[in-house]
Amino acid sequence: MEFDDSPPRYQPLVDLRNGAVAAVEAWPAHGDTLDLLRRSCEDRQLWQGGALHGSDIQVALNLTARQLHDARFGAGVAALLEQYDITPAALTLEVAEAVLMQDPAAAGSALAWFKQLGVSLTLDQFGAGPACLSNLQRYPFDYIKLDSAVVRALNDSDSAAAAAHCQALMAMALHLGIRVAADGVQTEAQCAFLRDNLCDLIQGELYAAPLLPADIGALLREDRRLPPQLLRVQARNRSLLLVDDEVNIVSALKRLLRPDGYQILTAHSGEQGLEVLAQQPVDVIISDQRMPGLSGADFLRQARRLRPDTIRIMLSGYTELQSVTDAVNEGAIYKFLTKPWNDEQLRDHLHDAFRLKEIADDNHRLNMEVRNANHELASANRRMEQLLHQMQRQIDRDEISLGVARDILQQLPLPVIGMDDDGMIAFVNGAAGRLFQRAGALLGNEACTMLPELFAGDGCLPPAGHLADIGGVRYTVTAYPMGLHSASRGSLITLSQGEPP
Repeated sequence: MEFDDSPPRYQPLVDLRNGAVAAVEAWPAHGDTLDLLRRSCEDRQLWQGGALHGSDIQVALNLTARQLHDARFGAGVAALLEQYDITPAALTLEVAEAVLMQDPAAAGSALAWFKQLGVSLTLDQFGAGPACLSNLQRYPFDYIKLDSAVVRALNDSDSAAAAAHCQALMAMALHLGIRVAADGVQTEAQCAFLRDNLCDLIQGELYAAPLLPADIGALLREDRRLPPQLLRVQARNRSLLLVDDEVNIVSALKRLLRPDGYQILTAHSGEQGLEVLAQQPVDVIISDQRMPGLSGADFLRQARRLRPDTIRIMLSGYTELQSVTDAVNEGAIYKFLTKPWNDEQLRDHLHDAFRLKEIADDNHRLNMEVRNANHELASANRRMEQLLHQMQRQIDRDEISLGVARDILQQLPLPVIGMDDDGMIAFVNGAAGRLFQRAGALLGNEACTMLPELFAGDGCLPPAGHLADIGGVRYTVTAYPMGLHSASRGSLITLSQGEPP
């Protein structure tokens, strides 16, 4: 295939735990995936040299069915990683669920090979079709990536059903210790929903569109991160929204409350107050009742729907109580205070309101930390299970190889005896058993004691070229220490008729 000189583009994946870029997905301009991987390896080396954060950046590539089932492709990936001295864990291979269904058995073998190599695996476009729990159980994926259509649906009119669908997809993965990424994240509302349901990585235009390599390098050098309010564990300044159509009232409240260290936001109508709430979170709201347009009670009702975790206070000289009473009974208002106010009482009420909000935030934070810890534990358990599975497969292969070696040695006409490190006889092939059948049981006994004719002096191994007469036949005894080219231990002794040349 002709090599394409146009540069690839990369879209960042951002970690919701710290807001930093954790990976970039390579978008092919043209050409095959191995060419794209080579370009990505070269770009990653440039990012490593130009930014501290680029040192651990992952690169994600999408695999087609043909590539997944092509053994030459896997060998090419391994060769490129070795050539550029990149640890396999820095590469993520993304496979769509539809690709798995074309040949599930072959896909399982290929993914197991890549997992043995050490690369990270992502089940891509999860939820685009009939997402299957058995695929998460059968294949060694580290991540699922929610399809962008699943994320976009969170903004639809039937958002409750879309949210339940998204939560179910994420719960399937989280239950198995698989991490969750989400594609196509465009709004803070989508990000907040995903964060609250323990999504790990987000990808989409909320953070960045696909960028050229040089732009990714600049982004990593700047270490640009998500806003703190979108992260899983947040530490925010205490924020207060004042809503009153009388400018002098707002100014007086600001002067009174500024020494208490609050971040003070202002609005002069209920409509402006809702615009502020749509743009950023707020801890406590103080609102007048009688204002042009939305009344204070109606504004606080809508504020409750928009930001249900706010503490809402009405401060008003208007004494018509029915609408205020209704709002209090509905839970839209936490406390009703009258104008003119007592400065110290107002400050005490605000202190209590912020304390109540901080208790609620602490409960939310602790709940999130517990869920995070459980998620991390489930992920660690999954990685441990995968490691144990790989070790068991290696043990099974080693046992097969050992069995084949034993069968070969048993069939050799040449007498062969195996000793462990302590000089105990651990193996006797058929020819050696027949030759020393009068010596009795050999296995588990000391070789020097049972077969003294094989040894000269006090040595633990027969000397080189040692000759021994056994049953009237002269044999050359040769010892081979084990472990020079393998993990084997002990030694093998062979006996061949006649004198050495």
